[in-house]
Amino acid sequence: MGLLEAVLVFAVGYVCGAVTRIFAGIAALLALLLVILGVALPSSIVGIADPILAVYLGNELLFLSGFLFAISHNPAGETEGD
Repeated sequence: MGLLEAVLVFAVGYVCGAVTRIFAGIAALLALLLVILGVALPSSIVGIADPILAVYLGNELLFLSGFLFAISHNPAGETEGD
């Protein structure tokens, strides 16, 4: 894996983590609704998603590190109060 690909996978993980941190509740409810309805990943989407997901095959830890880094990120304007 090249440096550019590693940076790209980390960046995508970071963005996914940031989006998850912001919209976690909405995403969880939507995912649950899609699973209940049985349309979480229709067969027509599998052909489109396979080439995209192939980039992450074997790079799960790099993606996960970006994802977790984004979730734990504390923006400058936020302070934790007791």
